[in-house]
Amino acid sequence: MDRSNLTYVPAAARRADEPFEIVERKGHGHPDTLADALGEHLSSVYCAYTREHFGAVLHHQFDKTGILGGRVQVAFGGGQMLAPVRILLSGRASGSFADEPIPVREMLTDATRAFFTRRFPMLDAARDLRLLYEVSRGDSPGGIGAKDTARNVRSRWFAPQSLDDLPERKKLACNDTSSGCAFSPPTPTEQLVLDIEEVLAGQQRPAWLGSDIKVMAHRHGSRVNLTCAVPQIAAHVPDLDAYITNREAVGAALEQHAAEHYPGLQVRIWLNTRDDDQRPELYLTHTGSSIETGDEGLVGRGNRYGGLIAAGRPFTMEGISGKNPVYHTGKVYCVGADLIARSIHDQLGHGAEVLLVGQSGRELTDPWAAVVRVEPGTDGSPAPDVESVAPLVDKALGILPGTIDDILTGTYRMH
Repeated sequence: MDRSNLTYVPAAARRADEPFEIVERKGHGHPDTLADALGEHLSSVYCAYTREHFGAVLHHQFDKTGILGGRVQVAFGGGQMLAPVRILLSGRASGSFADEPIPVREMLTDATRAFFTRRFPMLDAARDLRLLYEVSRGDSPGGIGAKDTARNVRSRWFAPQSLDDLPERKKLACNDTSSGCAFSPPTPTEQLVLDIEEVLAGQQRPAWLGSDIKVMAHRHGSRVNLTCAVPQIAAHVPDLDAYITNREAVGAALEQHAAEHYPGLQVRIWLNTRDDDQRPELYLTHTGSSIETGDEGLVGRGNRYGGLIAAGRPFTMEGISGKNPVYHTGKVYCVGADLIARSIHDQLGHGAEVLLVGQSGRELTDPWAAVVRVEPGTDGSPAPDVESVAPLVDKALGILPGTIDDILTGTYRMH
């Protein structure tokens, strides 16, 4: 990239050494995380179809996907849905190629039902899900004139007649003026928050454990206060005693993990702080997720790229899940920032934060601006000079166009 567009910031301190951190994660079953995951899944399914049938990823975006919660009746030993979970499928997609129709509606609705059936086998996809299909064929700004004008490729953005109507195959340019960011490595507090779901579920997830696990941590010095909301699935919880036993097992597992893996932190854990065992008012669910009780989820309202909401880190408001993985600036630049930050950490041994800014129409591999903040070493050594960092930036940007397969297979953590 143009060196004049690179801003290099050698940091005075590591994030892990700063006096205060706030870190949050919405678990896999949280409505916002589910919306992100569904948007990515729909993009992946659509990309697979168009690559197989036409040899390229056609223009699409499913980043406005939403989940609107249902109603439930739940008690120890079981529950039932009283009103369906509503799924808003929204966005745009090419509906044809060379006048050959693409079965977008069937493809996306089938993929959505399969998505929820895998995650929530207690739901009846026909009865407990109601799909609200609002995906349009779409148009693109800037397509002036008749749709059949040979020179007006932009007007055929969502209805290409040939691969020549995909301008990104000739020049891979930013589709938007937007930004993406990432960091590496996580601080101990961030890693602890990321660990929670794996510690509780692991390879042998208890049948009673729900997926809508939410974690919030705040660190003052070496003291970490951790609040976790951990749902239980009613069909596998016969009574209050079983619920309390399960909750205590969660606390014990987290305390043991923190003591073994984070000896430098003093971790205090709160669990299900709204529980009232006397009433009882408990985090007891039918599905393991608050999608069953009217909670809503929308793409972009949950975890940032990398799986966390880390308040002290660089931040982009981009809802990246479901966006086109070939050229959408905010999405692809999160991956690019990740590649740069990881290479600085892996090759130079220093933590890094990277923010990339793209300008609509500009070459994707040549950001309008790049800000790279590099931390001191764990041994107190100063951050390396810009001459050591700049080649790693260039190398990462150079391989960015080749990341599409890894994006589609989930190598990069979008949510």
